Amino acid sequence: MNWSEMFFQNWEGIIRTIIVGTLAYALLLLFLRASGKRTLAKLNAFDLVVTIALGSILSAILLQESVALAEGAVAFALLILLQMGVTFLSVRSTRFAKMVRSEPSLLARNGEFCLVTMKQERVTEDEVLSAVRASGGQSVSAVDYAILESDGSINVGLR
Repeated sequence: MNWSEMFFQNWEGIIRTIIVGTLAYALLLLFLRASGKRTLAKLNAFDLVVTIALGSILSAILLQESVALAEGAVAFALLILLQMGVTFLSVRSTRFAKMVRSEPSLLARNGEFCLVTMKQERVTEDEVLSAVRASGGQSVSAVDYAILESDGSINVGLR
């Protein structure tokens, strides 16, 4: 490949990217809309993986001529249907839900850090204190509870 081909190869590739990219984007929006609010909710680990995979599929459709729009649409639909299946089973089976979702963890209680849990969850005192300040507290002594939620956010209850 010479230097000029690194920046521009031909108009056919650019036109394909515009047409297929626009259609793939519209399909992704349609599938996300049809799948419901859950797909776009605060992300737990499983939702994050699905979101990254959807972006990867969109990228492949846009940039790889070997991936047809129909194949990409099937991949979008498959991932979203699998996610809907997992959430369907999670709502109906506590055992299954525990397999795919993490449980909330208590980081602080009654004005004191839960250091063992913080170490297990790889959360620092500064991160908890930042959440405390964002909730209107000044220090850990003002905390009734601080919980690391399944989506990675820290929920703080003040005394």
